[in-house]
Amino acid sequence: MSERLTNWAGNIVFNARAVRRPVTVGEVQEIVAAGGPIRALGSGHSFNRMADTDGTLVSLAGLPRVTEISADRSSVRVDGGIRYGELAAYLYENGLALHNTASLPHISVAGAVATATHGSGVRNRNLATAVSSIEFVDGSGNNVTLSRGDADFPGAVVGLGAIGIVTALTLDVVPSFELRQYVYDNVPRASVEQHLHEMLADGYSVSLFTNWTGLDVSHAWLKRVEPMSGDWFGAHPADGPRHPVPGMPATNSTEQGGVPGPWQQRLPHFRMEFTPSSGEELQSEYHVAREDGLAAIDAVASIRERVAPVLQVCEIRTIKGDELWLSPNYRRDSIALHFTWIADTDAVLPVVTELEQSLAPLSPRAHLGKVFTQSPETIRQAYDHFADFQDLVRRYDPAGTFRNPWLVDLLGF
Repeated sequence: MSERLTNWAGNIVFNARAVRRPVTVGEVQEIVAAGGPIRALGSGHSFNRMADTDGTLVSLAGLPRVTEISADRSSVRVDGGIRYGELAAYLYENGLALHNTASLPHISVAGAVATATHGSGVRNRNLATAVSSIEFVDGSGNNVTLSRGDADFPGAVVGLGAIGIVTALTLDVVPSFELRQYVYDNVPRASVEQHLHEMLADGYSVSLFTNWTGLDVSHAWLKRVEPMSGDWFGAHPADGPRHPVPGMPATNSTEQGGVPGPWQQRLPHFRMEFTPSSGEELQSEYHVAREDGLAAIDAVASIRERVAPVLQVCEIRTIKGDELWLSPNYRRDSIALHFTWIADTDAVLPVVTELEQSLAPLSPRAHLGKVFTQSPETIRQAYDHFADFQDLVRRYDPAGTFRNPWLVDLLGF
């Protein structure tokens, strides 16, 4: 490969012999038909070797932009290379919105869907649940379309790039809406213990942030339709804008202070026009049942002396359950604990292992696009339909065109 290509964080240098940037779906089919190994590359926001290959990396960023709103304005069809920030701007101009977004508008829609990436909110499911139809090129180079209601659909949406290269998606949309964003500093530990679920339900989207140097929550971010004032569960309103990561410039963050604004300028934590951070970080995330949220927080607190020295920030959020086979929220309303680590793999991995051991009694499901050390067997056991997913992979990619060592270990074949 003539170019040195890394993921966004820089902790992965891809081993691909070639990088292809097709400009038509037909060209994608030709690349796949020529044989693997092949992996699709989104915006590079995975923190492990999920997208790596020693064969060909295929980026869909060069596909013509597709933004087709349905006649009844209930859905939008988009191409496989579009990013959320681009799509959100288009939808807003047309009076529409997505039900949910991730913290970063910079990530690709197809990549986020394939890994069950999520935002927050007790009534908000992850981003993949907005998909009503998925179009992909399978391992034989055929165009395949699966729609909600098809038997294979719930296994294909969160597909980890294992069954094909996603060339288009149709997403549910809703009428556009406005939100206000509030930040509160120093939420007391006692409030978390007594009111955790009430806190996380007190807005359209709510995030709690801590660096685990103490037991209090450093700050809370609330994205709300209704205005609010005064203190919040013993926490005081921030006296100015904040960035989720201590020491990073708040100018990168979306507007705070309760100023009303369009959904796509409040739901993400970060502005599309700014790089959210330097990229010098690693990330891990674990989802537990919502009723186990406080137990999960206590589990982290029990090893915080090990966590804090290698941590930049930890974010605690809620996600509503769904029916997608490899979603960490499958049939389970969840609380997710997200860890943004320092960019030191050797220092971080032993702590990740300890964290997983501490959370193990709560049956945590790892975000598979991030750093984890759980065994493939542990991951397979966490999903009721993992055997069905293995069958799906065998049927849509019988020759293993899209497999790499990371995927082979996970699948067990």
